[in-house]
Amino acid sequence: MAACNGTGGAPEPTASADSTQAAADKKYLSQPLVSEIYTADPSAHVWNGKIYIYPSHDIDGPTPEDDLGSHFEMRDYRVLSMDDVGGKVTIGPVALDVKQVPWASKQMWAPDAAFKNGTYYLYFPAKDKEGAFRIGVATSKDPMGPFKPQPQPIKGSYSIDPAVFTDDDGQSYMYFGGIWGGQLQRNVNGKYDPEGSKTDLQADDKPALLPRVARMSGDMLEFAETPREVKIVDDKGKLLLGGDHDRRFFEAAWMHKYKGKYYFSYSTGDTHYLAYGIGDSPYGPFTYKGRILEPVEGWTTHHSIVEKDGKWWLFYADSQLSGQTRLRNVKVTQLHYNEDGTIKTIDPFVR
Repeated sequence: MAACNGTGGAPEPTASADSTQAAADKKYLSQPLVSEIYTADPSAHVWNGKIYIYPSHDIDGPTPEDDLGSHFEMRDYRVLSMDDVGGKVTIGPVALDVKQVPWASKQMWAPDAAFKNGTYYLYFPAKDKEGAFRIGVATSKDPMGPFKPQPQPIKGSYSIDPAVFTDDDGQSYMYFGGIWGGQLQRNVNGKYDPEGSKTDLQADDKPALLPRVARMSGDMLEFAETPREVKIVDDKGKLLLGGDHDRRFFEAAWMHKYKGKYYFSYSTGDTHYLAYGIGDSPYGPFTYKGRILEPVEGWTTHHSIVEKDGKWWLFYADSQLSGQTRLRNVKVTQLHYNEDGTIKTIDPFVR
């Protein structure tokens, strides 16, 4: 495990006897980056030659597990930093707390960050006072924070899992959305329906719900356009169907660019894969190409992909430390491409 430097008096996670034995029976491809706190959903970026990771901060709350993720009760963010993969990892102090966000009530889920013109932007989903997920933004002059939130969520935002990609021309785009507890199925037309489906469109033979993308405004605080669908298609150009749980989008959008092509990656949720498609535009469409990561220990998997010193890295999470779905730990492993530009599938375990 990389060396860790915790700050803020965070307690050391402790594993149960059962989870400790389960961990002993498995050989993990990589080890947790930090053990002082529980972290998940790592969004990694390289700024000023350093790697900054913006994860969720898992806590052990009282809410029973359910299919809507109510047991993920995160309420603040802590930023991780390291000079290089394998080096010392620093855990920053609280970068943003739900109590600082006027419109938010709870569940500070998977965030992302961006940098432009000397300012760092932290994008985060949280439930508003009516129980609907919205996406907020907070700013700082320091990549570790603290971040100051805007008084209102981004206009026209909904659902979860913001991921902001800045193209070579400097234009930025936000990708977002998640079904089930992420509420995308309750925002089909951009307006929240509290009585909507708890899962998806419930139409396995129809095209699956699609993630959203919107170009960002120049100040990075708003959408510059109405969010549009991100089309994910098969090799014949047909949209993936709702019943295709091994390939269809569930949550955890991420975008990166490799050799001029756009790689849109995401989680399939209840089948626990990280999948991806390749396209010629940041808007898509993206042709499904395969899996990046096979299922990890734990229910959820949410990732990021970043280049550092000529190597590509996959950041992800599992539940090795706790053996509990709600208490996860972030990891990293090297990502490799085939000659044709496809990504070599990673097994999170050493068989």
